[in-house]
Amino acid sequence: MPDGVGGVQAEGSAPYPDRRPSRCVTAAAEPPTRLPHCRAGSRFREASVARVVVVTGGTAGIGLATAHAFARDGWSVGIVARDESRLRDAEAALRRHGGAVLGVSADVADVDAVNAAADRFETELGPIDAWVNNAMSSIVAPVPEITPEEWRRVTETTYLSQVWGTLAALRHMRPRNRGTIVQVSSGLGLRSMPLQVPYCAAKHAVTGFTDGLRSELLHEGVDIGLTVVYLPAVNTPQFGWARTRTGAEQDIPAPVFDPRLCADAILFAARNRRRDIWVGRSTVQMGLLQVVSPALADRFMARGWDAQIGAPAPDKPGNLFAPAPGPAAIDGKFADKTTPTRSEFVTDRQRDILVGGLAAICLGGVAALALAGHATRRLAGRRRILPRVF
Repeated sequence: MPDGVGGVQAEGSAPYPDRRPSRCVTAAAEPPTRLPHCRAGSRFREASVARVVVVTGGTAGIGLATAHAFARDGWSVGIVARDESRLRDAEAALRRHGGAVLGVSADVADVDAVNAAADRFETELGPIDAWVNNAMSSIVAPVPEITPEEWRRVTETTYLSQVWGTLAALRHMRPRNRGTIVQVSSGLGLRSMPLQVPYCAAKHAVTGFTDGLRSELLHEGVDIGLTVVYLPAVNTPQFGWARTRTGAEQDIPAPVFDPRLCADAILFAARNRRRDIWVGRSTVQMGLLQVVSPALADRFMARGWDAQIGAPAPDKPGNLFAPAPGPAAIDGKFADKTTPTRSEFVTDRQRDILVGGLAAICLGGVAALALAGHATRRLAGRRRILPRVF
């Protein structure tokens, strides 16, 4: 895979070699001389170098952790979410890192709203360098009990939102021929489980869409990176916000990981071109099990039904059609189950090195067996000749 289009890049090299010399920060008035990237009508003026990232679903959980990670790294940050109050709280928290921040209220299932948000980020923050499609929603219920409207809504917010975000980002990135789009997916996009089938199907669709688009960009010679980040179970507020129809609280099977680990992986993807990133050992295990024995994976995942059923509780409407109440928080209620690691993710480059090494070992073993067989045949021939000579 060539560098720059969903491929890999040399460690330590800058992902965008032709960086613009400045960024935009808040200003009372536009200076007389404006650099090309500071658009007319912008609330910001040039200062030190800063890249621009947009994070959808950026006011809670993984999205908020990701926005903080980019802000700490010196990026200007745009966040998209529906709840105005949570947007303002998230903006205030992110500004403490010292960079430019802009929150836009939009429903990511609305293509026009997503396009308008992208235009506003370009105008007020500057050219978008990275776009993170993170927003999602889910329903926890058996398949026959999910209504057509609920199927449609999960598909729109979890799959089509990533399509609309990707297309909006590409519209701005293509003329510059640079940028990175990160699709936040799940281990459930590699192997589905019961009670979350609409969500699983949407995440599978994200991979299919991204793979096909990546091939198109390669064909056209477009230097824009596409990365899919597959996540494990993560301790976020979403487990209290999902719509439920099981008569119980949604539980979360271990191992459970910190949202900040996911944010670190997403930031890594924006700074280092990779095709795929798998976060957490459980994500790798799910992918391997599905490849090695899908039938065994079916039986193993069937146990996931009971693992998701918590204490008896009334069914919840969740945040499927309207924002759920709550603060701009990163962590959920499963702190006691959460693994503290901040380094447990692997990339396609590491996978390729491992596969290449195993292939070399196998070829070496075959060659050794062939040489041993040849030597054995030669020795047997010599033993037949010796009695005739002596």
